[in-house]
Amino acid sequence: MAFEHKSVLLEETIDNLNIKPSGIYVDGTLGGGGHSYEIARRLSSGRLIGIDQDEAAIIAAGEHLEEFKDKVTIVRSNYSNMKQVMKDLSIDKVDGIMLDLGVSSYQLDTLERGFSYREDAPLDMRMDTRNSLTAKDIINNYSEMEIYRIIRDYGEDKFAKNIAKHIVRMRTEKPLETTYELVEAIKAAIPMKLRVTTGHPAKKTFQAIRIELNKELEVLRDTLEDMIDLLNPEGRLCIITFHSLEDRIVKSCFRTNENPCTCPPNFPVCICGKVPTGRAISRKPILPTEEEMEYNKRSKSAKLRVFEKRKVKG
Repeated sequence: MAFEHKSVLLEETIDNLNIKPSGIYVDGTLGGGGHSYEIARRLSSGRLIGIDQDEAAIIAAGEHLEEFKDKVTIVRSNYSNMKQVMKDLSIDKVDGIMLDLGVSSYQLDTLERGFSYREDAPLDMRMDTRNSLTAKDIINNYSEMEIYRIIRDYGEDKFAKNIAKHIVRMRTEKPLETTYELVEAIKAAIPMKLRVTTGHPAKKTFQAIRIELNKELEVLRDTLEDMIDLLNPEGRLCIITFHSLEDRIVKSCFRTNENPCTCPPNFPVCICGKVPTGRAISRKPILPTEEEMEYNKRSKSAKLRVFEKRKVKG
């Protein structure tokens, strides 16, 4: 099937990148290349580096960006390796970086990838199919306590304890191997009257397993400083999140970089010597319009935050 993905907050992201025709830009989550297409279209002598760990995304984006191939470089890697990727390409600094942290429509709709709780498929959920660990391994091999922690922390599901208990009970009879088998375990853990009013009962658990498997929060947390470091003065970092935990990590990092001083509040002058590296463009995240949420249901939980690197004085 075609790699389809409606780019979320497209105009808002492109506007906030402040694209210079001669600049160097990085799309760390290339996907089908929707955002990248709009960046490449605005470049003259500039360059775009697209990074993705998903082989299907790399192929699809290559086709989508074919007309710009002289100014686009596509690399199969995780954006956590961005500094090394830039080094390998002999690029020291860039003018803008963007991440769209959502699961692509393609990944959700390709049944055998096992991301969707709405279709029966093998329990996979790997964003990079070169990894050996799958969702099936987590569900069948992690302890009840570990599964509970994952669903509680990453799914923020109040039924986490009960869901973990049901998963472990069912897997003692036979290993859980498909998405529907996992859905059955989750449904059994949630009272019927609540299932009717709160959306699909498996949504939060599937999200939690996916985040754990692909180490999504650690990768984000460990890479934000690298990305800010890669920016030229007045360069911008645009990050679209779909989950409160991701948004919190981004917000916290931007705030620390805007005000890194560690001196006690009662000190009359700063003596720690830590200076701001830049500023967050807006206090509140940028949200999709009503119109976008109407035609692209997957944009509903999206939030865009933007950071601008400090201009060097002198």
